[in-house]
Amino acid sequence: MTAEIPFVTGRVEPDGQTFDAWKNQTLLDAMEQGGLQWPSSCRSGSCRTCLGTLIKGEVRYEMEWPGLSPEEKAEGCVLPCVAYPVTDVTLKDPFAD
Repeated sequence: MTAEIPFVTGRVEPDGQTFDAWKNQTLLDAMEQGGLQWPSSCRSGSCRTCLGTLIKGEVRYEMEWPGLSPEEKAEGCVLPCVAYPVTDVTLKDPFAD
């Protein structure tokens, strides 16, 4: 039996910046603690300021309605302020383009 690892690695592309993401901590908190900048405002999943795109990995939400439509979820949209990592994750930098 293997012990579950309490953290995963987060990555922001295209720059490749990385951060440690604890599974019991939101992605936004983990990114900020890792020194990365990400837009945010309400921190409750309702304002959508932090809306991002999950390129790779899986997240979970502790709230039933995290402010995303089923279509947005299908397209890979996430709200890092209320999203918790399940696996290693890669997000698209909202400032890139």
